[in-house]
Amino acid sequence: MDTTAVLDIATQAMVLAAKLAAPVLVTALVVGFAVSLVQSVTQIQEITLSFVPKAVAAAVALLVCGNWMISELVTFTHAMFDLIPSLLNGG
Repeated sequence: MDTTAVLDIATQAMVLAAKLAAPVLVTALVVGFAVSLVQSVTQIQEITLSFVPKAVAAAVALLVCGNWMISELVTFTHAMFDLIPSLLNGG
């Protein structure tokens, strides 16, 4: 196994991790921004008002995107297992 193969696998893994984390992170970011905007307009500074909507939105994002996320992860895992013989043979 050469350094090019290792770097290629690492790059693919990092891209997949970013793709899988994006739906939940973007959802939490948008909901957090909206809640913060409402809090600043109404001047209500309650910690739970910020946390609970983000947690609920992240759970909904996982429910909506979960099937796609698992499918992407399984596809990547199958591709990595298919690469094992070529990596061990040096080809």
